[in-house]
Amino acid sequence: MTERKPPGVDFESFVDRQIRQATDRGDFEELPGFGKPLASLDAPYDELWWIRDKMHREGFAALPPALALRKEAEDAREAAAAARTEREARALLTEVNDKIRAALRMPPPGPPLNLEEFDVEAELRARRGRHAS
Repeated sequence: MTERKPPGVDFESFVDRQIRQATDRGDFEELPGFGKPLASLDAPYDELWWIRDKMHREGFAALPPALALRKEAEDAREAAAAARTEREARALLTEVNDKIRAALRMPPPGPPLNLEEFDVEAELRARRGRHAS
């Protein structure tokens, strides 16, 4: 809105006219998410929603490094179990093992890590057993 409200014109009618003109020009049709329901419409109100959204967009984690690594290890185990090939599962587990090994050598700040490297061969045997049945 670049135009200033003229004196003597009701503010509400001025804003309504600006919105109507923008709608007629199609200015609202190219917006991201146009025609889709709001994702968080049914979620309970969160005062810090904008901070969480910004952190998510920027790739920051709200968890301390030790807890984030525990979560990553848990996710890697689930991803390895659902992987299409054994090679893919092995790569996932090996990658998270490297991170665990580094964290064990130099513990991150925060709560204790309480995490051990995965026995890749044992995980792959368990995966084979699940996929065989």
